[in-house]
Amino acid sequence: MSFSLGLTLYRLTGGREARRTEPWPPRPPGRLVWLHSPTAESRPALMKLARQLNEEDGVPVLLTSSEAPTGPADPADPTDPAAPIAATPPVDAAEAVRAFLEHWQPEVAVFAEGELRPMALETLARRGIPRLLVDGLAPRLIAGRRGWFPGLHAHALGRFPMVLARDAAAAHAFRKAGVAPDRLRVTGPMEEASAALPCNERDRVALAAALATRPVWLAADVPEAEEALVVAAHREALKLAHRLVLILAPADPARGAVLADKLEVEEGWRVARRALDQEPDAETEVYLVEGGSECGLWYRLAPVVYLGGGLTEGCRRNPMEAAALGSAMLLGPREGAFSRAYGRLARAMAARMVASGGDLTLGVSDLLAPDRAARQAQAAWAIASEGSEVTQQVLGMIRALMDGMPLPAPGRALPAPGQPGLA
Repeated sequence: MSFSLGLTLYRLTGGREARRTEPWPPRPPGRLVWLHSPTAESRPALMKLARQLNEEDGVPVLLTSSEAPTGPADPADPTDPAAPIAATPPVDAAEAVRAFLEHWQPEVAVFAEGELRPMALETLARRGIPRLLVDGLAPRLIAGRRGWFPGLHAHALGRFPMVLARDAAAAHAFRKAGVAPDRLRVTGPMEEASAALPCNERDRVALAAALATRPVWLAADVPEAEEALVVAAHREALKLAHRLVLILAPADPARGAVLADKLEVEEGWRVARRALDQEPDAETEVYLVEGGSECGLWYRLAPVVYLGGGLTEGCRRNPMEAAALGSAMLLGPREGAFSRAYGRLARAMAARMVASGGDLTLGVSDLLAPDRAARQAQAAWAIASEGSEVTQQVLGMIRALMDGMPLPAPGRALPAPGQPGLA
């Protein structure tokens, strides 16, 4: 059969199996679920799923990633008791997969996006370990495995009893690769880990009182190469709103003193510095805040936000942080590690894209109109909060698989805990 031929060729052309030299982290006692994130794009959604499994079901989670976490907003925290166990996935070869599964002994394996690991899926199936493909984009073999493997995609996908596609285009790609309609659902994207940053409420109240009714905008994590662009945009926006305040957070906190001196002495701005415990007063034009640890506070004070790096080196902060707190955003074209967030916001017209310093100036001025800022902020908030229903569906499926129940056909409800499975 072509299916078995493709798998045989894949196994034979895999090259010499890499032997693991360092030990895996210890396996916790009891039940365990394995989640696999092929890229950094799916990692936040799987982090959210892992946390819910741990907090709601008491089930520890192993999260493997083909790519190392990137970006300052990766939600993993090894000191967090609800965080998953982080490890690298096994080489997709028979011996490596066997050793991996014998160590971790997962009850369910959940793969995201559509990366196909044929030997892992074959071994899981032969051991009777349930499998699920979630947040599907398109099927593809793991990086570095190219060749003629007849029927391999269809065979590997056939090892999933259910494939959850993110949208109609993704569903088409999976159907084309051989997934039968009765094993395919279009769900939408999964929910990412909560991006709403905390803040000190006492500081928020005090600063809100100090700013009174003045309009405010924030430039967060601004690299040195963009400082002049931000200041120029503020200068032009002041012509429309003469009481406007810029909260400026440089990417490098060590630049605080130098930047303050440049703004005050060389350019004549009236500056207050957070690092010196100064609060903005009626004359302050720029409030300089050093360090990104208080972004939750600044997002709550500023209805309009520019996320630094987007015009030069790549966006430095997760746009969902600002979206979750109802900010109207200005984003440069360089996405950094946040292509998924950029795409979701752009499709919903929930952020204003700016391609230059001139665009930034126009964008700030335009969003000073409260009605325009409010419409965009509402759209961004809706994007940040979507996906919770999809994550609940995935949780229900994992629970059903762990309890030995079959999954419902597309369009039918998941069984409640304790009820018989639905055919």
